[in-house]
Amino acid sequence: MASLHQSEAASFENALGGEVNVRSAIHFASGALAVAALAFLAVPPAVAADTPDPAADAKAFQKFFTEKFPKVKLEDFVNGPYSMNEDLHRQWEEKEQFPPYEFAIEMGKEMFSKPFKNGKSYADCFPNQGIGIRQNYPYFDEKEGKVVTLELALNRCRETNGEPPFSYVKDEMAALTAYMAFTSRGKPFDIKIPDDPRALEAYQNGKRYFYTRRGQLNFSCATCHVQIPGERIRAEVLAPALGILNAMPIYRSEWSSMGTTSRRFTTCNSQIRGVPLNPQDDEYRDLEYYLSYVSNGLPVSGPGARP
Repeated sequence: MASLHQSEAASFENALGGEVNVRSAIHFASGALAVAALAFLAVPPAVAADTPDPAADAKAFQKFFTEKFPKVKLEDFVNGPYSMNEDLHRQWEEKEQFPPYEFAIEMGKEMFSKPFKNGKSYADCFPNQGIGIRQNYPYFDEKEGKVVTLELALNRCRETNGEPPFSYVKDEMAALTAYMAFTSRGKPFDIKIPDDPRALEAYQNGKRYFYTRRGQLNFSCATCHVQIPGERIRAEVLAPALGILNAMPIYRSEWSSMGTTSRRFTTCNSQIRGVPLNPQDDEYRDLEYYLSYVSNGLPVSGPGARP
């Protein structure tokens, strides 16, 4: 979400006066209420309201967006604002001829293949030597009882091998994740929620964070990315939440650099005049878990580029 002057934010907030609250947002606006209800027909109403069903959530979430944008193919939502109209799509096609993220892929490939001082490498820390696995992150670590993102896993790999961790919002982490995403392009997101109440709780916490208003502007993530994707705030066309993480990390013209998922989350909090959390705090990890799960089946398209 682009930075807003106070007057612009106020008028925008007034225009959004009818935004769904946290409970109604669970069913992803009125257009998805019927679909969500189907998942609970066999459950008594008193229980159904409090029984999480991630699979039903994901189905309703994807149905909401495909009905809202019937001309956009499901797999094209990963292209964010470039999937919203023909002019933007043409801009995206032109940009892809000489992608601004290409330098990050090359930098990440070099970093990934360079051994640590102890002789090991990133490949030793990941399944399939770290190639073609982006679609499986984040995952829920049943031993730790928490969500593990790709960024967190990379830094843990470094620390395990005696190397200092990278900043979660700087170029090095963006380059590593760009390379790993590039090796996974086209593979569908396949995020699992194991049969563990802690995993379901993490999913629910991420969902709750997504729909909760915060900051001086009193915005939630859903304000921009569920209710009005495709609309403009100043010069920026808002991206749909569906598939938004499939393109990460991204090169943003606004930043003139690459940005990680952590950078995107903290920046969004700042732009609504809220207090950002620390990168990789539990809330952000759970948020990534939720957003990734409801985009299951959509292909990895990262690294990407955005205005």
